[in-house]
Amino acid sequence: MAQQSGEQIITVKDTIANPAPLGLMCFGMTTVLLNIHNAGFLPLSAMIIAMGLFFGGATQMIAGVQEFKKNNTFGATAFTSYGAFWIVLVGIWTLPAMGLAAKPTAIDMGWFLVMWGIFTAFMFIGTLKQTRANQTIFGSLTILFFLLAAADFTGSTTIKHIAGWEGMFCGFSAIYTAMAQVLNEVYGRKVLPL
Repeated sequence: MAQQSGEQIITVKDTIANPAPLGLMCFGMTTVLLNIHNAGFLPLSAMIIAMGLFFGGATQMIAGVQEFKKNNTFGATAFTSYGAFWIVLVGIWTLPAMGLAAKPTAIDMGWFLVMWGIFTAFMFIGTLKQTRANQTIFGSLTILFFLLAAADFTGSTTIKHIAGWEGMFCGFSAIYTAMAQVLNEVYGRKVLPL
């Protein structure tokens, strides 16, 4: 950014690294692990809960705050929102176990997931001006939220397992995008397409 004051020009250089790969990796790895559970392969354990709270939640929110500094409204909104999603989800799992709140019903969870699906659908529209990689992440995440909501509304294990497989695809697409951004920057050329 340059500002002219009389005959003096002040230049400010952006020296903040790209926070998107960190945010994408936080989202991707945590999403894959939770959806391995949703697909029926793992129980919901402290491993998934801790990953959701600390990596998917807190660390992803740090990436979102860095996106604010980069003047990236889309990235800031996405990473802070989905970081908060993971923290809220951990709260939903743990607060009832600690006797601090009532356990939500399946219908409650269905509506929770519908709201996140609506938010993500709008974010997906924002990706139509971005890379195919981002479109894949947000398109598959929109589908994931609505599949998980349908599973809660209907009580269908089959739909939940399908959502698990679809969610693993979504998470791996975020991991791929994170690594593509890192490797393309490190090598100074397109190593992996976005």
